[in-house]
Amino acid sequence: MQLPKKGDNMRKLNDDYKMKKEYDFSQGTRGRFYFPKKISTTIRLDDDVLLYLKKLASIKKTGYQTLLNSVLRDYMQRVTQ
Repeated sequence: MQLPKKGDNMRKLNDDYKMKKEYDFSQGTRGRFYFPKKISTTIRLDDDVLLYLKKLASIKKTGYQTLLNSVLRDYMQRVTQ
């Protein structure tokens, strides 16, 4: 494998890489490089707020928690400017 030079496209350098037919993961560690970016928490929402979020999420074809996260992130950006 070549070392990249400034301006080289990494994809072109690695295009000649061949996958093995089989790999041995018996000595591997599960989740070694997995670092979740989200934190599980519990919040209490008013009924009407939750119903609104779920209805809007259904219309937008996304999860209501994803929508709630987006709404909160937008609010954070507006109040910190």
